Amino acid sequence: MRFRLTPRETSFYDMFSASADNIVTGSKLLMELLGAESSARAEIAERMRAAEHAGDDATHAIFHQLNSSFITPFDREDIYNLASSLDDIMDFMEEAVDLVVLYNVEELPKGVEQQIEVLARAAELTAEAMPHLRTMENLTEYWIEVNRLENQADQIHRKLLAHLFNGKYDAIEVLKLKQIVDVLEEAADAFEHVANTVETIAVKES
Repeated sequence: MRFRLTPRETSFYDMFSASADNIVTGSKLLMELLGAESSARAEIAERMRAAEHAGDDATHAIFHQLNSSFITPFDREDIYNLASSLDDIMDFMEEAVDLVVLYNVEELPKGVEQQIEVLARAAELTAEAMPHLRTMENLTEYWIEVNRLENQADQIHRKLLAHLFNGKYDAIEVLKLKQIVDVLEEAADAFEHVANTVETIAVKES
């Protein structure tokens, strides 16, 4: 860590942690969706929408703090990128749940549960990592593991696409299910973007 002669605004750390904790809430709602009856999905989607709105509020709070702070804990661009990437994760998870409800999907294809399990694990790791931004210590394993999880998510996504195009589903159903699994893949990518941003920050601050 570089020695600093100037004070730093520390509330960013708490806000990043709050944003990441909210993502864990979203990942648990995704898990809940897997085992839910069709009749219960609309209520889960409503709770996910509320979590997504909470995520938006957390992101706006970070941006407001960024715009009003003279001293920041690390580069302003990195703060913006980290907040935006955390927000993207929540947006993608909420979109996936919403699509399941809007498309009235009766049964999700085999393999979606693996996608969601990867997202849930990435969410836990991200929430655990955010407090370490204060010291920039014990973060290397975090971004290595999230990158590994994203590679795993890519493999699951490709297998899901192969399954969807094997002729079992009609064309309209394929379009619906493909959009859902694609959005879940985008969520996995967004977790990697967060991890890569954290790595960038850690390198700059070392």
